[in-house]
Amino acid sequence: MLRQTILGLGLMLCGAAPAQADLNVTITFLQQIPPRPPVLSNLDPMPDDLGVAGARLGEIENNATGQFLKQDYTLDIVQVAPDGDLAEAARLALARSPNLVLNVPAAEAQRIADLPEAAEALLFNAGSRDVMLRDTGCRANLLHTIPSDAMRADALMQFAVFKRWDKLAMVAGSYPQDIAFAAALRNSATKYGLGMIAEKTWTFDADMRRNAAQEVPLFTQEFGDFAMLLNADELHDFGRYIAYNTWTPRPVAGSEGLRPVAWHRVVEQRGAAQLQSRFHDLARRDMTPHDYAAWAAMRVLGEAVTRTNADDVAILRAYILSDRFEFAGFKGRALNFRRWNGQLRQPVPLVIERALVIQAPLPGFLHQFNEMDSLGLDQPESGCEAFE
Repeated sequence: MLRQTILGLGLMLCGAAPAQADLNVTITFLQQIPPRPPVLSNLDPMPDDLGVAGARLGEIENNATGQFLKQDYTLDIVQVAPDGDLAEAARLALARSPNLVLNVPAAEAQRIADLPEAAEALLFNAGSRDVMLRDTGCRANLLHTIPSDAMRADALMQFAVFKRWDKLAMVAGSYPQDIAFAAALRNSATKYGLGMIAEKTWTFDADMRRNAAQEVPLFTQEFGDFAMLLNADELHDFGRYIAYNTWTPRPVAGSEGLRPVAWHRVVEQRGAAQLQSRFHDLARRDMTPHDYAAWAAMRVLGEAVTRTNADDVAILRAYILSDRFEFAGFKGRALNFRRWNGQLRQPVPLVIERALVIQAPLPGFLHQFNEMDSLGLDQPESGCEAFE
């Protein structure tokens, strides 16, 4: 059953009364519709149901299992316009259910987690990759199913070490998301002992569809001898025009080129093809990282309810953060949560547009407890104190 609300854009509700069940679990997917700044290319329009479709698939799969266990799952979808009152939407959602899946900016996720109404809630961040939310800005009631920028950056740096590409250069955009990812790449390069020998900020506003072959070589001419060019272009604005146009011919990675992602259509092994197929049948498009994160949040809740036969937030949270919890995320390993900051441990695929290149953590990158903790903030690196 699906109820959908669009605040600031109108109100739409649809659905029928739930079937009688021993447990009726309502989950709200709360999304703030982001403003869309102009970009150089319109080849990749953002789906209107980004993240929403992943949550819907999670609801369907939860109910497929729940029907045998007398468990019924209801998904509420609440979308708030860019200028809408997100905090009020969160309060209304929390009045209906303590279970929220969030696709909102980092600051708004903190704001929602800090609401008095959210004190006894279970929130999942399925939208923000901001490292701060897993560090000093963490919240005890906020778990994360989307990989952080630090996890993505570490996946790339492991590949650079694996290939012995120890001299890096970087081009970064000027939007906040670009700056955050560039910082993660810079920190990860230092962590893995790689040299960032040159950096530049992309400031062009010309039409690169016409001028890339002339402008990009000049822009990268001064980089010198580097092994791999990183690009931090999270809006997918200019990065696509960098490859094959650099002064020195080198591989390109980051937001474009070789990309570290939570999910991609080229991930097909270990049952992933079946997940891809189910999603495509539902949404008539490919599954994105935000869809995967929303689906994962729904399935984590469903798994916890199934295993505990409870809908109490305290019981569910304790189980989800325990050593007993495991989640099949179609990435070849059982996934679980880091108890020190609420991040879902998960491998990070490194992909190009039509192939999976490799999946991190790469062979040889060991950890004393869990190799997936080589990606992102490990416990000694995290400044999160809310989970202690």
